[in-house]
Amino acid sequence: MNWEVIIKWLPRLAQGATLTLELVAIAVVAGLILAIPLGIARSSRHWYVRALPFSYIFFFRGTPLLVQLFLVYYGLAQFEAVRSSSLWPYLRDPFWCTVLTMTLHTAAYIAEILRGALQSIPKGEIEAARALGMSRGKTLFYIMLPRAARIGLPAYSNEVILMLKASALASTVTLLELTGMARTIIARTYLPVEIFFAAGLFYLLISFVLVQGFKLLERWLRVDACQGR
Repeated sequence: MNWEVIIKWLPRLAQGATLTLELVAIAVVAGLILAIPLGIARSSRHWYVRALPFSYIFFFRGTPLLVQLFLVYYGLAQFEAVRSSSLWPYLRDPFWCTVLTMTLHTAAYIAEILRGALQSIPKGEIEAARALGMSRGKTLFYIMLPRAARIGLPAYSNEVILMLKASALASTVTLLELTGMARTIIARTYLPVEIFFAAGLFYLLISFVLVQGFKLLERWLRVDACQGR
C-alpha cells in the first residue's frame, strides 16, 4: 500500500466528498418534502387519490437509478421544448440533472416509508384526537405526521445511507464527486487499489457520521415522546 500517494491525493478526494455530500443533502431533503404529499395520498382510502402517487412510486422504484439518470441527462436534451425553456441552463448541467434524478428517485422510497408509518399508527390515537374535536387536517398535522416521523425515522436513515452509496453513479455523467474524483486520480496514477481504498474510507467515515447523527435524533425523539406523555 503506497501511503504517500494516498496522503498526496487526500485533498482532491476530500473535494469530491464535499460534492457527494452536497448531492445527497439536497436530494434527501427535497425528496422528503416531495414525499410527504405522496405518502399521504398513498395512504388514502380512495383509489383515485392513490392512483397517481402509486404510478409515480411504481416507476421510480421499479427502474434503476442509472437508467433514470441517463433519461434525465441525455433524454431531456432531445426535446426542443426543453432546450428552449428557462429551465435549460439547469437541465444541461450534470449537477442539477443528478440532483433532480436522485430527488425523484428517493422521494418514491421515502413516500412508501411514510405510507407504512402512517398506516402503522394505532387507530386509538387517531380516534382520541378526533374525539377531542380536532379536524382531519389538525389530526394529520399535529398527531399523525409527528408520530409517523418517529416510526419511519430508522427506515429513512437507511434510505439516506443508500442514497450516499448511489451517488457514485453521478460519475457516469462527468461529475467529479468522490467516485468520479477517484477515477480521475487513478487515470493519472495507475494505482486503483490505493485510491479506491482511500475513497472507500471516505464513504465509511461519512456513513458513520450519518448513522451516529440519526441515532442521536432517534434518541431525542424518543425522549421527547416520553416527556410528551
